[in-house]
Amino acid sequence: MSAEHAAKAAQPSYIVLPQSQTTPETVLAFLVSHFKQIPESVWIKRVVEGKVHWADGEPVTQTTKYRPATRVYYYREVESETKIPFQQQILHQDEHCILVFKPHFLPVTPSGNFVNECLIHRLRIATGIDTISPAHRLDRPTAGVILMTVNPESRHAYHALFTDGKINKQYQAIAKLTPELLTRHEQGKLSLPLKWTVKNRMVRSTPSFLMKITEGEANTHSEIRLIAVNGSRGLFELSPITGKMHQLRVHMMSLGMPLENDTNYPRLQPKAADDFTKPLRLIAKSLTFEDPFSQQMMSVNCEGYDAEFGLGKN
Repeated sequence: MSAEHAAKAAQPSYIVLPQSQTTPETVLAFLVSHFKQIPESVWIKRVVEGKVHWADGEPVTQTTKYRPATRVYYYREVESETKIPFQQQILHQDEHCILVFKPHFLPVTPSGNFVNECLIHRLRIATGIDTISPAHRLDRPTAGVILMTVNPESRHAYHALFTDGKINKQYQAIAKLTPELLTRHEQGKLSLPLKWTVKNRMVRSTPSFLMKITEGEANTHSEIRLIAVNGSRGLFELSPITGKMHQLRVHMMSLGMPLENDTNYPRLQPKAADDFTKPLRLIAKSLTFEDPFSQQMMSVNCEGYDAEFGLGKN
């Protein structure tokens, strides 16, 4: 059973007040109109309690004038925040980057009902470094290795590794085999590894946090290998060549083998509390890259699903 408690973010969020021809008279009016999902009474309460301020710490009041192109800081709050009962592990740390194992269910940054139960907040507490920031994305349900930058000056160099395709990402996943593959395996006619190259066009679906395959020029590419079978389940190695949201989950679904415990694909499950006994069986097993500062080759791994399939440790 999950433990929940009211929570205020330990680290502030911010928004840059936009420049436009028509601007509201006050900062409060902008916040109320911009964040339509948050009641006006909540913003008034935050302002009165000093939870909205400028970069220098000067509080924003109910009558503070709007200042275009200026950052205003505020503290996210949620009525209840679920404690994630799994721990992260620092795998490598130097003056420029930190490579971390992120457990299933833990978001990387504050989102939804999570403000302090996120990887970035836990790392800032553990290291005392307030400038830690993710260099790429790893979905909340997915576990595995993630690269974090230590300071703003080095952030672009690490982010460029991903945008320029200069980093190798390897995942493992577990999924139930298609009936055809299972029959071949039972007949002793399934030769491993079995490989697929998946390329297609993916766009936002409805609701917008889902993705779908559509007609048109491919904007995604994954290399997928079935490397072991245990009963009706397969162990897959996945290499995302591109990095679209939910790419590996949608590509596995397109092969007729949606990932085990996936609550989004092939059908969106009703919203419910996390079941910590049923994590999505997808893990970012390794990152390999040449460090842009030391020029040393880095290859950082975490434990995957090999043992479940009798493969032992690599």
